Amino acid sequence: MKRLILFFTLLLPLAAEVSERARKVHKDALVFDAHVHVINRQFYKGGDMGERVSDGQFDLPRAREGGLDAMLFSLFITEQYYPARFEAKQALRLVDLALTQLEKNRAAIELALKASDIERINKQGKIAAVLDLEGGFDLDGDLGVLRDLYRLGLRSAQLVAHNWTNNFADSCCSPPKWKGINERGRAVIAEMNRLGMLINVSHGSDETIAQAIDLSKDPILATHHGLRSFNNIPRTMPDHLLKKLAAKGGVMGFQIGNEFHNVKMFDYRTKLAGKAFWDTREIGSKESQMQIEAIDRIVGPTFPMVGLNAPDELLMSVDEWVNVVDRAIQLVGEDHVMLGTDFDGGPTLPRGMRDIRDLPMITDAMLRKGYSEPRIRKFMGGNLLGVFRKVTEKK
Repeated sequence: MKRLILFFTLLLPLAAEVSERARKVHKDALVFDAHVHVINRQFYKGGDMGERVSDGQFDLPRAREGGLDAMLFSLFITEQYYPARFEAKQALRLVDLALTQLEKNRAAIELALKASDIERINKQGKIAAVLDLEGGFDLDGDLGVLRDLYRLGLRSAQLVAHNWTNNFADSCCSPPKWKGINERGRAVIAEMNRLGMLINVSHGSDETIAQAIDLSKDPILATHHGLRSFNNIPRTMPDHLLKKLAAKGGVMGFQIGNEFHNVKMFDYRTKLAGKAFWDTREIGSKESQMQIEAIDRIVGPTFPMVGLNAPDELLMSVDEWVNVVDRAIQLVGEDHVMLGTDFDGGPTLPRGMRDIRDLPMITDAMLRKGYSEPRIRKFMGGNLLGVFRKVTEKK
């Protein structure tokens, strides 16, 4: 039996070596991730987010091991629900399960509605969860639906419908309709400002992002992005837009996957799939005739979403990933960058990183880069907490 246990232990991915200083800096920092996929796994496959699982990139035990203190607790409405106009119903189903799971795991995690909640929850030794929606809450931008979701605890939402153009804001990755944002989109932004909700422009077209920055009275977030100077694709941020975002107090999160920052890995994944990872052109007429349960059966097997098991020579190291962050700091300063991993949202992780347990690897790489501890604390969560405070605790 001992030999059998040893055999299976050797098969497990080894924990990355991290310096003692990095572990201490990481532990002392507020680690507030701007984009973690939660609940979709449990929605389709059952189970409890408080239970450790052997696949995927996130569960609460592994999050604790990675030093996570708070997160935008992202609920993902995939494009398959849009043709039959099930997006609002799916949003309610996911919020319902999220609140149920949070209550079930209340000893370890708690809902946060404002910045001071995060601080209170952390003092109790628990993770703070800020409910966030990725995908369309309503393709028409119905403000009543938005207000109802706010009443249920939603405090962050994506402006566009993921890689699908909704009826008020253009996506980065589908044919444009509005040259950015139309009158309804302006009303959505104004209402999110009034309510005190974070506006997330990730997946928006360049025009959408630029116009949202101009229209919003509050700072804007791009929760999980990359830089176009590293990979020239629609899902990354050009330098001029990053500067515009920062000038209004906004913050950009850096997605942990290779595909956003590493052309070799992007090309490899695209060749294998026969299309870019954002391509949703095959979704449409078939799904428009389906009942929601049939759509569930199609979508379910895609979760948890993880990247490819790619050859090491194609993968960037964590230090190379930090080089992307460093380029942004050179452009706009250390107050406008943050962590936005997209765990369980499909990223192919940097070489040697297993899942959310290995977040301290980033801190270690930043120390090797010569970053000060205050700069690391800003990136790991301080900058995001500052924007969350401005948006949710207005005087």
